[in-house]
Amino acid sequence: MKQPLNQPFAVKDLFLPGLTAAWPICLGYIPIGLAFGVLAQKAGLGVVEIAMMSIFVFAGSSQFIAVSMLAAGANVVSIILTTFMVNLRHLLMSSSLAVFLHGARPAKLSLYAYGVTDESFVVNYSRFKQGDWSLNKALVVNHTANTTWILSTVAGGISGRFIPEHALGIDYALIAMFIGLLVFQCKGKKYIVTAAIAGVSAVIISLFIPGNAYIILASIIAATLGVVFKRQFR
Repeated sequence: MKQPLNQPFAVKDLFLPGLTAAWPICLGYIPIGLAFGVLAQKAGLGVVEIAMMSIFVFAGSSQFIAVSMLAAGANVVSIILTTFMVNLRHLLMSSSLAVFLHGARPAKLSLYAYGVTDESFVVNYSRFKQGDWSLNKALVVNHTANTTWILSTVAGGISGRFIPEHALGIDYALIAMFIGLLVFQCKGKKYIVTAAIAGVSAVIISLFIPGNAYIILASIIAATLGVVFKRQFR
């Protein structure tokens, strides 16, 4: 049964399901957050700056890109535009979530929107589709993951001075997490086909278009063709 969006808070009905759903995200965020903190420290950011970036940006891929561009000496405008383009994928995620959030209070909806990431989207979207999820539970997922990310990046920034650059495969941590999320979402032919279209499109488009716009274009192409082929793979 679908639960109301603004249900009262109760530990056993709210926090426990939210924490249970969030722990796989947190488990993944710890090594990735540590990796980001180390890379940010190597790029010249202080612990406070790392914490502020994680609080105000809270987007792993964009933070990795921004730090890489800072280390390469890129100017502020190019960093802002690049991270903006990368984060445009949140428009697709938000539009998918919006159908489950009718009637939510604007303040709570804004708090939820702040915590939407690739990982929390996957977890919350799948549970919203099952019909036994609520906005309050989704908020627990988002902000449990958010807290874990912030603490992990700060810890990485503190320990960065003791870890050699490129050690322990930290550059690959974010990529590995996205691969894991993709694998768990491929539960049928239509998902596998859509993922394959997205991957092939991204590679081809990246050969002709500079920057990170290929991510958005490949997502649009894959999502569009996924809808077209949906009935064929039921």
